[in-house]
Amino acid sequence: MEAQARGGLRIPIPIRMRLLVVMLVLMAARPAMAQLAVGYYDTLCPAAEIIVQEEVSKGVSGSPGTAAGLLRLHFHDCFVRGCDASVLLDSTPGNKAEKDAPPNSSLRGFDVIDKAKTRLEQACYRVVSCADILAFAARDALALVGGSAYQVPAGRRDGNVSSAGETNGNLPPPTANVNQLTQIFGSKGLSKAQMVTLSGAHTVGAAQCSSFSSRLYSSGPNGGQDPTMDPKYLTALTAQCPQKGAQQAVPMDPVTPNAFDTNYYANLVANRGLLSSDQALLADPNASAQVVAYTSSPDTFQTDFANAMIAMGNVGVLTGNAGNIRTNCRVAS
Repeated sequence: MEAQARGGLRIPIPIRMRLLVVMLVLMAARPAMAQLAVGYYDTLCPAAEIIVQEEVSKGVSGSPGTAAGLLRLHFHDCFVRGCDASVLLDSTPGNKAEKDAPPNSSLRGFDVIDKAKTRLEQACYRVVSCADILAFAARDALALVGGSAYQVPAGRRDGNVSSAGETNGNLPPPTANVNQLTQIFGSKGLSKAQMVTLSGAHTVGAAQCSSFSSRLYSSGPNGGQDPTMDPKYLTALTAQCPQKGAQQAVPMDPVTPNAFDTNYYANLVANRGLLSSDQALLADPNASAQVVAYTSSPDTFQTDFANAMIAMGNVGVLTGNAGNIRTNCRVAS
């Protein structure tokens, strides 16, 4: 027997049966390829986003710098193994985890994530992933310091692998040039424009003196200080970071260190970028034009940043049957 398909083609019944089986197998596999969705926890755990928001609010009110810390925590998570909360895993006797790698030594905000997770496990056992908590927390922290609120697509699942060695080459160093930054961001599926936008996160928070000391006390063949940096800014920084003094943190934006605004870009135009990787944006014509444009269009920056955060939150996510839901964000399960 044969059946007539659309367009007049006759397909034998046995072949149709095999096609049907293949379709059913593909449909059964779809959960593993599930996509993130806004409102993912509306029925699974209705209080999920509220609980995270409450804990973030407590953390930021107690220490304004926590907002920048949570933003950076989400960024450092997504750039190593994707947004799978691997940055939250503690080291074990046989493994040094990401959080203990040098680029992550100054990360903060872990306590906020822990508190949110504890409450979420009490409200909805093993439903809300640590990766989604990180994404919600970054959004909520941003809003608390003046950033635009945005909807966070959720449905991420957690990974169980975290290796300090994998931070190498995945996290942009503070000495990176534009080509290096573009390559690293491009490897995550993010454009150069999105790189310039996400760099604007440096308008809040602080950096350790060690991350830019080479601009103050160069030991290279040319010696001296970075000639591209504003002399007055150099003087102020050397006072805060003596060559042989104790390491301390310096605000990324000395004007409004806890406000999410466009002063970061204004500082770059004035040659007051703190990190080499920040000031390097002016060396590229397209990046430089975007930097200058943001100084006079804060609304555009806010919109672009929210969209770039959503895009970054999609990097390498585990969904459906991949990964799992950790009950303790610090421990693989």
